[in-house]
Amino acid sequence: MKKSHKNYLNEVIKLLELLRDEELPKIEEAANLIADTIEQGGRIFAFGCTHSSLPVQDLVYRAGGMMLINPLFGPGIASLDVKPATLTSAMENMNGYAKVILDHNPIRSGDVLIIVSVSGRNAVPVEMAMYAKERGIKVVGITSIKYVQSVVSRHSSGKKMHDFADIVLDNKVPKGDAVLSDERVPQKFTPASGVTSSALLHALVSCVIEELLSRNITPPVFLSANIDGGGDYNERLLKRFADRIFYM
Repeated sequence: MKKSHKNYLNEVIKLLELLRDEELPKIEEAANLIADTIEQGGRIFAFGCTHSSLPVQDLVYRAGGMMLINPLFGPGIASLDVKPATLTSAMENMNGYAKVILDHNPIRSGDVLIIVSVSGRNAVPVEMAMYAKERGIKVVGITSIKYVQSVVSRHSSGKKMHDFADIVLDNKVPKGDAVLSDERVPQKFTPASGVTSSALLHALVSCVIEELLSRNITPPVFLSANIDGGGDYNERLLKRFADRIFYM
């Protein structure tokens, strides 16, 4: 009987249990920072390159999601719709591109920027965090501490993304991301960061919502458009919070 699928699920469950057992204080710290920012009129943004952009996209414009998360997209590194796909890896190491992205988006001092970068070593996420800090933007970094400690920076500063983060959340994946092995395969296979990074982000948002409610602030949350009345409900909230929503 095949067992790799069961082993993968078991490995992911172990990682999720580590998130639950070890990351809750940091999630709460980040949630308080984001809730403070929202209460004070600031805005929330999120960024990731290629596969690290996918957990960010999973937060945006979806049923049950908070409306106030604004994605920052860099053309060519926002997804894998570029051919050849190897171009995205090269672009992620372009010095100066992060500054261009920040310069052409409404993010400003006092806002919060969530950055997802599993290895934390490439130029764009490093500079995204670095320039954000210089501009008075608070940075919440999501990375793998094991991974980042096992590789050298690809940025001229020698720094990594988490070096510029105000709060770091560890997604717990190993170096290389893959979690399964077989003696017949020369390297590990099947990555887990997509699951754990998404879980961290959704846990963070749920904690933000709870914290806002404790302050008597009701955050705008999308109702599924597939539920009767969902479209009208969402439209009303989107108009009400239009000054903090930039993806519509």
